[in-house]
Amino acid sequence: MDSSTTVVEHIYLLVMVTLISVVQNAFFAQKVEREGNGQNAKTSAFERVYCANRNCMDAYPTFLAVMWCAGLCLNQATAAFAGIIYLVVRQKYFIGYMGQTSQSTPGYLFGKRVLFFLFLMSIVGTFNYLLTHYYGSNYKEYVETITSAASALLLIP
Repeated sequence: MDSSTTVVEHIYLLVMVTLISVVQNAFFAQKVEREGNGQNAKTSAFERVYCANRNCMDAYPTFLAVMWCAGLCLNQATAAFAGIIYLVVRQKYFIGYMGQTSQSTPGYLFGKRVLFFLFLMSIVGTFNYLLTHYYGSNYKEYVETITSAASALLLIP
């Protein structure tokens, strides 16, 4: 199989994760709209849902940037897997925030860890490109193996 075919095939994984995240954003917006209709507009439940949605939207551009950079610079499948984990964690954060704000803390901390993992993947992939371009040393195969194995560690809470 041609390597360009493999790259395009795995980019679809990143596209699917991005589309799933868009659907999740629509779900969050619908929850805010439902809580905001009528007499619920000034309640603490509306404030919690609105704040949870706002917090998720604040981190969304960072998530997309590091997921796509990690996928394109290093390993698309691993980045897509981490992206799915992040979406599950973001859902847990949102639901936890609707209850008591202390219930959202585990989701928030776990989400930070996933974003940091994706950020490290981006940095390592960029560094490997520079090594390949300027020194002719390509460690991508080794690094992909390590990051694929390390992505399983994301499942540990």
